[in-house]
Amino acid sequence: MDIKFTNSTQTMDLAKQLASNLNAGDVLVLNGDLGAGKTTFTKGLAEGLGITATIKSPTFTIIREYQEGRLPLYHMDVYRLENGGGEELGLDEYFAGDGVSVVEWAQFVEDELPDEYLSINFKRTNLENERQVSFVPHGAHFKQVIEGLINGN
Repeated sequence: MDIKFTNSTQTMDLAKQLASNLNAGDVLVLNGDLGAGKTTFTKGLAEGLGITATIKSPTFTIIREYQEGRLPLYHMDVYRLENGGGEELGLDEYFAGDGVSVVEWAQFVEDELPDEYLSINFKRTNLENERQVSFVPHGAHFKQVIEGLINGN
């Protein structure tokens, strides 16, 4: 499923809608260059989960936890794990935990990812503010989640 957005409000609205279809233990992998919309999407996701805290990129902390809301949100930026170290952080415990995990730069912890996850790819287009977002489900659960998005559920 591919969608184009022309502003951050549209990006956040889709993320809010996605949040209503997520469950504990769901893992979302966000791919895209700097400034492509990953943090904006995560802000919308948090809002959709009922989290009111300010969402910041976890670049230097690696993981930011937000415990309020319908489900906790674990926002991870694992760029700094390019040379390994994901297993020491206990990423598998987050992935199997009671919240939703959002992972940026997941290629550095691919071996740690569960079998089922949703890959969300952000790409700038030739138009100044336009972004193309594509959803790639890995597993039956996330195929249903995408169907829910398509059907407006």
